[in-house]
Amino acid sequence: MNRHIIGLLMAIASFAACPGIYAQDNGYDVFNPISKYLAQGDAEKLSAWFSDNLEVTIFSDSNDSSRNQARQIMKSFFRSYTPRSFEITHRAGRSNMKYALGTLNAGGEMFVVTIFVGYSDSSYKIQHLKIERVN
Repeated sequence: MNRHIIGLLMAIASFAACPGIYAQDNGYDVFNPISKYLAQGDAEKLSAWFSDNLEVTIFSDSNDSSRNQARQIMKSFFRSYTPRSFEITHRAGRSNMKYALGTLNAGGEMFVVTIFVGYSDSSYKIQHLKIERVN
């Protein structure tokens, strides 16, 4: 198993082992709009959910980015891999931190997308967005 998968499984296990985990607060699911914009390949609208500074990982290339840099990275990705669909396959978290795993069908390929969001200034913002090819 490669180290990325092991790390991801460890993160999932740590969330799953914590009591009081829930995917939604008061019925609101932050991943609904984020999923919509990933499926549409809309980097502009997706970037409204970005933290001022976030980590964006495309394949094995990881970048600590400003919101504007991350938007450009996503625009470039969507130009190369036009999304056809995106589906959340797993959600977990606590009230101030959540993550979701999803499957992105884009450019004739399948990708696993991991989204970490944190709660600050009365809203959730993406702190880490990771896209990996499905082998």
